[in-house]
Parts: sequence; structure tokens; C-alpha cells
Amino acid sequence: MKGNMRGWLLLLAVAMLLLSACSKKEKVDAEEEVNEPEENEKPIIVEEEEPEEEGRLLFQDPFTGVWSEEEKKDRPVLATINNHPLARPQSGISQADVIYEFLAEGNVTRFLALFQSDLPEQIGPIRSARDYFVYMAKGMDAFYVAHGYSPDAQKLLSSRYVDNVNGMQYDGTLFKRSKERRAPHNSYISGENVIAAMEKTNSSTVMEKTPPFSFHESTEGAKIGDIASNIVIKFSANEDFISTFTYDSTKETYERAVKGNVTIDKENDEPVEVSNIIVLEVPHRTIDSVGRQAVDIESGGKAMLFHAGIAKEIEWKNLDGFLVPTENGIPAKLVQGKTWIHIIPTTAGIDKSVTFTP
Repeated sequence: MKGNMRGWLLLLAVAMLLLSACSKKEKVDAEEEVNEPEENEKPIIVEEEEPEEEGRLLFQDPFTGVWSEEEKKDRPVLATINNHPLARPQSGISQADVIYEFLAEGNVTRFLALFQSDLPEQIGPIRSARDYFVYMAKGMDAFYVAHGYSPDAQKLLSSRYVDNVNGMQYDGTLFKRSKERRAPHNSYISGENVIAAMEKTNSSTVMEKTPPFSFHESTEGAKIGDIASNIVIKFSANEDFISTFTYDSTKETYERAVKGNVTIDKENDEPVEVSNIIVLEVPHRTIDSVGRQAVDIESGGKAMLFHAGIAKEIEWKNLDGFLVPTENGIPAKLVQGKTWIHIIPTTAGIDKSVTFTP
């Protein structure tokens, strides 16, 4: 009798355990059923909002590669600037995106200053045109500014080969003479009058040709080549036209000097600092007794590129009107910033005209 009682008690205990387990499962199932969404009810997903970027840079300036919030659509302005020792320091050159340094007659150089990112309050002294300056402006579809001209340049400008304004027609109006200097080293034009000249000559003010320049994302990608912290570039034995560039690794730019005098901008007393220095070897030919030059800006040739404290042997090509440094047939990457381009005669040669040291 006692054995039977024990058996019944054991069966009763097992039954109660099973009943308890079933009850808990039903409770859990009921809770899950309550918490599950209905067939037509979509679960609410909370997405984290991405923070807005402050100072977001969207547009790359066409001639400097610098990123900015505003797209630069203004037509480039190309101005012939006097580089005679009596014309120094010049005005507006610190704001030029690119400065081309060309030979004129008598082993004297002149600047072609290209302004697109900024247009200075004052530009000058403005000097006379040469036909290869005009061809440069035409190739880049730039509005060309000069005061005076050679016979070949006059023919091109008179035929409106390129949109331009010349101080020969607007001396004392759009062009002003400085009392601090003597002619021909004292003709200036303001940025405001450049715009007025565009309107007066019914010239477009909008950029229509984009330069095929290429830029590194940072200077780190540019540091492949021979170390070159000090660069000397000679157009002749005349020390007034020998440029020395010194690299500042902190700013990652070069400072230019002539005869030990740092090149500054007369308008703001700031030194001219560039991120790239390019030397192009270009055929020159003397065409008259005055020493005027014919300069072949079409054929391409040898070149050297200096940036980020290094030197590289490259080439150059005329691509759709732009003088472009190239490497293995494609545009060579530049460091973002301003550029100084020297156009030296092939007869002089890069090997004789350029020296550099660490």
C-alpha cells in the first residue's frame, strides 16, 4: 500500500511540473504575440541624422586646383606686366593664378599674369603686347590687357583676333598713369576698369574654356623626385632677370627673389608665393633688328617641374590653347596653389638655364 502511494505521488509531481512548464510557455507566446506588429503595420525605424558639414568645399578652381564653396565662372584676364627693374615692385601679381615669364627683345622679360580666382584692385605697370602674348590669350579665351604693341601684335589686336583693351586707345581713362614713376613704367589699370573695358568692348565676362590642368589631392603625392629646395633660373647673364626660388616646407610654397630682393606685391607688400614652378623649353627666333622674338608655343618640348620641394623632368604640350606640363603623355599633376611658368629659349637649354640644390 505504501509503494502504491509513493508511485501516485511521483506521477502527481511530474504532472504538476509539466503543467507549470506549459503555462510559462503560453505566457511567453502570448507576450510575443502582443509585441509582434500586425501584418499591415510597419515597424518604426529610427535613423540617425548625419551632421551637416561645416564649410563644405564643392568646387575646384580651374587654374589653381584650390577647393572653394563658390564656383569660379569669371572669364580669365591676361595682362602684360612690365618687368623692367624700374617697374618693380609690380602691383597685383600676388593674386595671379599663373604668371608666365617670357623674353621680349634685349633679353628683358615680361610677365603675362593670369587672373581668374581673383581680380586685383590695381594691376601694373602694364606694358606692350607681342604677338605670342596675343596667341596665348586667344588659346585660353582670356580677355587681354596691354598698353602698346609690336607691329605683328597690332595687326592681331586691330582685327579683334582676341577680346582686348589697350592703353593706346584708353590712356588717361581706363588706364591711369602713376606720378611715382616715369613712362613707360607707370601705366596701370584697376580691376574695376578691366570689367568696364569688357563691357565697353562687348566682350563676354564668363569663362568658356576650362584648362586641362590636373592636381594632387595633397602634397604627399607630389613628393617623388630629386630634392630641390633652392632653384635658380636664368634667362641671360643679366642678374636683373635671374630668378631664385626658395622652398618653405612649413608653408609648402616657394618665395621668389631677384638679386637678393624678395618679389613682393606693391599693393599689399606681401611676398609672391607659388606652389609650382615650371620651366618650358621653347624654340625662339629673332625676327628683326630690334631683337623681337618669334616664340613657338605650339610644338611642345622638354620641361621641368618643381613643387613640394622636389624636381622632376617632364614635357609640355599645347593642349587646346593651354601650355600644359605633361608626364607620359598626360597632364602632370600639380600641387594646389599658384604657379610660375618660365618660357626659356631652346638654344639656352634647361640644363644651362636651371640649377637646383637640396
